[in-house]
Amino acid sequence: MRVFVTGGTGFVGSHLVDALLQQDYEVFCLVRSEAKAARIFPERRPQLIVGALADGDAIAEGVRDADYVYHVAGLTAGKNRHELFDVNAEATRRVLSHVKRAAAGLRRFVYVSSLAAAGPSRLGTPLDQSHLPSPVSAYGESKLAGEEIVRASGVPWTIVRPPAVYGPRDAEFLRLVKLARWPMLPLMGDPHQEFSFIYVTDLASALIHALHDAAEDRTYFASHVETVTSENLIGHISRAVRGPGRARPMLVRIPGVVTRLVLASTAAAARLFGQATVLNADKANEFLAEAWTCSPEMLTRDTGWEATVPSTQGWETTVSWYRQHGWL
Repeated sequence: MRVFVTGGTGFVGSHLVDALLQQDYEVFCLVRSEAKAARIFPERRPQLIVGALADGDAIAEGVRDADYVYHVAGLTAGKNRHELFDVNAEATRRVLSHVKRAAAGLRRFVYVSSLAAAGPSRLGTPLDQSHLPSPVSAYGESKLAGEEIVRASGVPWTIVRPPAVYGPRDAEFLRLVKLARWPMLPLMGDPHQEFSFIYVTDLASALIHALHDAAEDRTYFASHVETVTSENLIGHISRAVRGPGRARPMLVRIPGVVTRLVLASTAAAARLFGQATVLNADKANEFLAEAWTCSPEMLTRDTGWEATVPSTQGWETTVSWYRQHGWL
């Protein structure tokens, strides 16, 4: 089976490619840098197509005669709202236009969305498929726009919405892991704020299970069933970084109004230097929501998939990988 993956050298995409290769799929991967691909896939590697999402010829080559297409590439931080929508929504439309022209035998288009597209939940009440999407950030709105483009495309599709993803090769949570070595840790939001998480290899497994016949034209949440509070999260990371029995950092809660001022200032500085950052005023609504939890029950019911890596084990493995590779 021929599979085309966008974003295949990214954090989630690279683990998906690894999992596909292990199951003997013929994998074609859109990459900007062959050197980066060689570092990520030192042994068994996919067939590389050099290009970007804006490169129509590269996309056309990738999707040609594909049985399955995974659209993983996306933008979590943009310089502005337009940039987020251009990558997360309009680039999805462009990929689908090539799919419809060059992949007549396509069995499934899998779009990797985000819990942010659905919006936050309430304490003790994980979101399920009955929830009407209510994103609270431009990022979430752009991913929801991408979902709507997929649903209207006329090709067989499955949409997977993961919550926060962590694991080896992730640079985003690395910042928090480094902070966990400090005696005090600033906390934006309530220490009892609830989260769903998913370890990256569990997500790769979920994405492969999404090819199941019963998953066609369905939207799923893919997460571990456990709920983790901000306080729990720091505890898990601290134990992995400091070792069992060592005191975790003291949490210093930053009031909501201060959080908004800090994020607005960070965004202004990033704009001044022409940089993109996830730490912006728009993200305050996400940082300060009471919960970001979801239920994987429907994905389990339809495909048999279940997440197997709990937070304690996942963070120990992740921190160990950071150390082995000189990231920590």
